[in-house]
Amino acid sequence: MYLPPHDPHVDDPMRFKPLFRIHLMERKSATVECMYGHKGPHNGHIQIVKKDEFSTKCNQTDHHRMSGGRQEEFRTWLREEWGRTLEDIFHEHMQELILMKFIYTSQYDNCLTYRRIYLPPRRPDDLIKPGLFKGTYGSHGLEIVMLSFHGKCAKGTKITGDPNIPAGQQTVEIDLMHRIQLPDVENLRNFNELSRIILEVREQVRQEQQQQEGQEEGQGRARPSTRECPPGPAHQKPEQPVAAAARGAEGGGGTEKSVEAVGGVSRAAPEPAPSEAGQPFVLPAGVISRNEDYPRTCRMCFYGTGLIAGHGFTSPERTPGIFILFDEDRFGFIWLELKSFSLYSRIKATFQNAEPPSPEAFDEMLKNIQSLTT
Repeated sequence: MYLPPHDPHVDDPMRFKPLFRIHLMERKSATVECMYGHKGPHNGHIQIVKKDEFSTKCNQTDHHRMSGGRQEEFRTWLREEWGRTLEDIFHEHMQELILMKFIYTSQYDNCLTYRRIYLPPRRPDDLIKPGLFKGTYGSHGLEIVMLSFHGKCAKGTKITGDPNIPAGQQTVEIDLMHRIQLPDVENLRNFNELSRIILEVREQVRQEQQQQEGQEEGQGRARPSTRECPPGPAHQKPEQPVAAAARGAEGGGGTEKSVEAVGGVSRAAPEPAPSEAGQPFVLPAGVISRNEDYPRTCRMCFYGTGLIAGHGFTSPERTPGIFILFDEDRFGFIWLELKSFSLYSRIKATFQNAEPPSPEAFDEMLKNIQSLTT
């Protein structure tokens, strides 16, 4: 198991924890040992379910129990997973989320099903190298996201989930056809100014989608390309977005056309290679960030949407935001309605045999892992 660093240290390396091991014996036989718990290796079982899928089962779950009962197990898990004690966490909502995660993950006793994941293929016109990233998600801590490029858009797919948004869902979608020009730093500090810019772009996107749908109805609806993100639902929102405390945060260039004095949008396609010369960046006042050590310059920004939902993935909807590309290994996303900022840092661990046999195989994998939680 690859565990993310302790929150909020998103640039730290991943942590490695063995869950099971196989001893190959003579005559094609083998023994399986479960490594979960704190009492050493013990008897386990592995079953091959189908191609690219297998399950593990612990046959001695008493090895997972601790003498101090569930309370000791929870405190030990909290130190290992979060690098802190319960006394360090004062926020009641965060305590609730952490307890939910402990109950959810501990109830399986390492009876788990594993499915193969391909790393996204790279294309010459991608903004940066696609791959796996660690991201800050407010009270949920750090989670793993796969960034992939699909022609006119990019997708951030959750590899690990939380009580609000499960693994497999597209946490962020980036519209690469709608680049945003940030205002100068002083105006960027004003949240209302950034909100105005993003909502103007959202309205522009909505009008373009309506126009495209009208043209397709007149010509017979064309089948969308697999290399383009289909237009999502256009949610009508109030002009002044507010933070939604009860909602789970998924939270946290080209030639510009008629760019406004303090910010605007360019619909030109992004340049294949982003300029190394960055522009100053600062989070607007009132935007919450788990990590204040974010880059103070960025290369380019694009309009995007982020997925939010209530506990149990209830009432999910895509909400407007802005994707900020900092450099080859880091990007960010501002969730407008939540007033929250997520910082993502590339996972640099090397994974063997993770390349997809074809682009189509990767696209099919994305559909499959999303269908598991839809």
